[in-house]
Amino acid sequence: MSVFHIIYTSHPFGFDESTLGGMLVNARHANARSGITGALICRRDIYLQWLEGPEQQVKSTMERIARDRRHTEVKVQVAKVIPERMFGEWSMLHDPARSWIWTQEEVAGGAAERSTAGEVVDFFMKVRAAHQI
Repeated sequence: MSVFHIIYTSHPFGFDESTLGGMLVNARHANARSGITGALICRRDIYLQWLEGPEQQVKSTMERIARDRRHTEVKVQVAKVIPERMFGEWSMLHDPARSWIWTQEEVAGGAAERSTAGEVVDFFMKVRAAHQI
């Protein structure tokens, strides 16, 4: 069964481990209620998130994230229907991905803003493979 998915990048505002922990707990509860699954790759300098599920719920979640003051420079990288869930077992898989994505210097230089859809999808395929999903 096909599902809608969005991948976005943003830069954290006021990032710390307790903020991230709270965001993950809230996201997991909200996503479970909305039928959304996905994965979050994050560090102090970047959020890269894959959301998948019913189209309206995914779009509503993305709108809420875009309004969240803890995110700056939100950019939707991919928004389309895919044949099946890629992270169906996870209401929100968290992967710190220190080696999966750009270096901190690349992020500071605008790598997220210049990235291609294929590049960000590839990051998540590496996370998926690492977690043997």
